[in-house]
Amino acid sequence: MQDSSPNAFDQIGFVVDNLDQSIQHWLQHMGVGPWTLFRDIELQGHYREQPVQVRMHVALAYRGDLQIELIQPLGDGPSPYRDARGMHHMAWVVSELDSAVAGLCQRGLQPVFQAGNAATRVCYLENPAEPGVLFEVIEGAGLRQMIDHGIAQARDWDGEQPIRVVAA
Repeated sequence: MQDSSPNAFDQIGFVVDNLDQSIQHWLQHMGVGPWTLFRDIELQGHYREQPVQVRMHVALAYRGDLQIELIQPLGDGPSPYRDARGMHHMAWVVSELDSAVAGLCQRGLQPVFQAGNAATRVCYLENPAEPGVLFEVIEGAGLRQMIDHGIAQARDWDGEQPIRVVAA
């Protein structure tokens, strides 16, 4: 049987209370930037088998080849972000979500959140024997190119324009 689960992680995600303060912390204390900021992202899906609409602000930056994602959840509805703070997930960007999820399920992980919008589909999985950190699989047209572009921007970044806002 061929294993279709992904290999190297592409992203580490953190849930934060205040996105703007967290970006400033990463800029000033970690030297990580530039940041690409997306406000009011919405995903429709299911969380622990219940239909959900999730809203959040998201910021992305890079350290080496690793994408750092900061997520500020919005609203009080159920979501994988609602009661979490700090390190939240490790993620892979894949070209085909369903086969990657199937491969991870074969390894014993279980889906807890599946959602999407016009730009992307995601699935969070957990290991029931080791709760806490989630594993995310992300599919979206052009995501690999966006990551490669972000890595190049971070490598050549001169400290100018540390925050770049993108309309969602």
